[in-house]
Order: sequence, then C-alpha cells, then structure tokens
Amino acid sequence: MKIGEQLYFVVINKRAESLHSLIADEQYRSTSLGRNTWTKLIGSQVSLQYNCNKEGFNAVSGDRRYSKARIGILGNNENECTTCDSRIGFGAGGAHDDFNTCDNYACCGGDNSDKNIKAMGYIFV
Repeated sequence: MKIGEQLYFVVINKRAESLHSLIADEQYRSTSLGRNTWTKLIGSQVSLQYNCNKEGFNAVSGDRRYSKARIGILGNNENECTTCDSRIGFGAGGAHDDFNTCDNYACCGGDNSDKNIKAMGYIFV
C-alpha cells in the first residue's frame, strides 16, 4: 500500500490458479499473516479494533452491510465478526464509509482512535 509517499508491502503465499480464482466466487479463504503483519501495511497511523481479526480473501462481516475486504483483515469492538467497524484491505468497503477501496478504516473503538486512511493499492501476482 502507498500512503502519501511511503510504500508498505507484505507477501501472501497462497496457491491458486490465479488471483481471480481466489476472489471471484466470493468464498472466504483465510490467510494466517496475523494482525501485526496486516497493520504494517499502514504504518504508525494504523488503527484496528481488537476483536474478530478475520483475515484473508473475501473477508466479510457476518452482516454484509459492515466491513469487508477482497484481500484484508477485519476488526470489531465486540467479540464476534458480525458487525465489524474496522478494516485494512484491498477492495474494501462497508458501513460507515463505502467509498475507500484501499484503506484502513476504524471507528467505534479502534486501538489508535478512529481513522479513515485512504491508500493506493498495489497487488503483484
């Protein structure tokens, strides 16, 4: 991700025919990068709620109106993944702000306050 002039990268090792085959059917496919790795994509300004931590391809809140990411991680202030109010990801959107497609969005108790950080996303396959 590029935020301002700063670039941040992570590597996701996932065997598949293509990126399209991982996301087109909208089925959730988990990754195991961990919360700390995802937050490195944003840098020191990052904010993500502490609970849920659903990560991977097609990560979507239980209530589809809330946070979602084609590739990313979700966070929530409740101890469940139904109404996630925070995310870091590519192809992101959902409740509170559905207009950032590559971002870090957190409200309602993010670990570094409420954030709405727009980013430029780069995906190399």
